[in-house]
Amino acid sequence: MMKKNIVFKVIALSMVLLPLVGTFGQTSNEGLLYVSTATEFSTEADMHNKTTGEFYNDGEAFIYKDFDNRGIVDFYAETGITRFIGTSAQEISGDKLSTFYNVFFKNSSAAAPFHLSGDMQVFGVADFNQGVVDVDNYQGSFLFNTDATHQNTSDNSHVDGSVDKYGNTNFVYPIGDKGYYRFAGIAAPSSTSAMYSAKYFYEDPNTLYNRDSREAHIALIDAQEYWTIAPLTSEEDLLITLSWRDVTTPQAILEAPIAEQLHIARWDEEAGIWIDEGGVVDVDAQTVTTNVNSFGVFTLARVASESDDSFELVVHNAITPNGDGINDYFVIDFDENPNVTKVHVQIYNRWGVKVFETDNYGTNGDVFDGYSNGRLTINENERLPTGTYFYVLNYQYNNEGTFEQNKQAGYLYLNGN
Repeated sequence: MMKKNIVFKVIALSMVLLPLVGTFGQTSNEGLLYVSTATEFSTEADMHNKTTGEFYNDGEAFIYKDFDNRGIVDFYAETGITRFIGTSAQEISGDKLSTFYNVFFKNSSAAAPFHLSGDMQVFGVADFNQGVVDVDNYQGSFLFNTDATHQNTSDNSHVDGSVDKYGNTNFVYPIGDKGYYRFAGIAAPSSTSAMYSAKYFYEDPNTLYNRDSREAHIALIDAQEYWTIAPLTSEEDLLITLSWRDVTTPQAILEAPIAEQLHIARWDEEAGIWIDEGGVVDVDAQTVTTNVNSFGVFTLARVASESDDSFELVVHNAITPNGDGINDYFVIDFDENPNVTKVHVQIYNRWGVKVFETDNYGTNGDVFDGYSNGRLTINENERLPTGTYFYVLNYQYNNEGTFEQNKQAGYLYLNGN
């Protein structure tokens, strides 16, 4: 064990540390090892937390070789950070869940030097400084808890494989494949115990999901990449976001006019067809966002420019509820299209929390006028703050005697002052 700032508080006499002996040395904990706040622990040998071992880190732990957990790895205070720093491949393994407050990855010995075959859970911040964490080839799991975040993700540092997210906060998944960082995101679920998993595939979905089997107005399906987003608990209506990049996304998908024609498509397993889920494009962020109530396989799609938009609803996307009779609520102009019925409206705030929902918008005064009828962190009948919101309209329309469904989404601005 190296001698640089080794200061740790022992609160049980059963702790055993085996010294480094040549290349076969290891650091083993069979008792209770506690690294207290503002202290450091480090090992240049493989770290083994044995079946009886309890390793709690509220300080700063440096792991320079492999890490194997067969006992308890956790923290007490929200102050600790575990740093995986290596000059050769590092195995992160074990048959027990390792729980960290903050975790840091830095290893430039290979493109994917962190081999995660164990189960890892992060509560604070995962700092992807350098080096890909390979989950895909080593069958481990990487879980972010409710308020956990990440930083410094890039092509050189992300998670290759599946990432899980627990809790009711929005999240951007730090995922990629074959050396490309290609994030996806979800809005805040309503349940505090929700868990969603996401994974990116830099490969043609056609092998498993026939690109030619698609709704008629979908002109093109992304032939080079796709994502899976799936609930590990019960599913619900949710905003999802996919990103695009010139280096992975086919140019044919990104041709102008991108804002009008770039959508998200979902593979409907039961029907065996790609379904248009719609989408609102943020050109600056290079993302597409839409709401879904079914999950599974998603990718980017381009809808036909000549698609029939005669049943699109006209909306006024500015709300000024000041009682002057002008845009006091979210106005949908039904007079422009009387064939539209059963308008289901959902409105989300900037964090993806649903703040308003109704099944038959506009009837009996059922409109969005800047007050929430939402859930959880948003109090019902609470006046909402000024800002940009996201709306989703699902409605039925009469197309020459045939009733069809349409989905429309966009942004609206609420000025509550």
